[in-house]
Amino acid sequence: MQIKCFPIITPEDRDRAYALRHEVFVEEQNVAPEVERDGLDDAARHFGVTVRLDGRETFVGTCRVRLMGSAAKIERVAVDQGYRKLGIGRVLMRYILNEFSKSGDIRLFKLAAQSFSVPFYEKLGFKTRGGEYIEAGMPHYDMILEK
Repeated sequence: MQIKCFPIITPEDRDRAYALRHEVFVEEQNVAPEVERDGLDDAARHFGVTVRLDGRETFVGTCRVRLMGSAAKIERVAVDQGYRKLGIGRVLMRYILNEFSKSGDIRLFKLAAQSFSVPFYEKLGFKTRGGEYIEAGMPHYDMILEK
């Protein structure tokens, strides 16, 4: 299995990312569609993940990143349910951290992690900040990684 991360440029890839987000957040996690599509997509850079298996390439992951001065806020991290626990999310996150660290302009990475995913982000070096809170009807923690 080959995993490829890439910046989303084409309308087709953006549609695939939005469809995956809808599937994960709206259909699986019962997030309201207007919360998932919060109007901030045009202010973000979007990324995708494909896997190539048996000669077929499948779109399996996505996230968006909004720049806020010297900080990058990672949002809407989603992996297709059939491809979870295969390291796709870890590969995507490492790709994002590497891509945004290259210029030296980004000093801080931020994200709002669903509580169950805190250990995943901690393994990547993120630390929780503050207490648990409810966002989109689910418990979250703010997390940061300083560079």
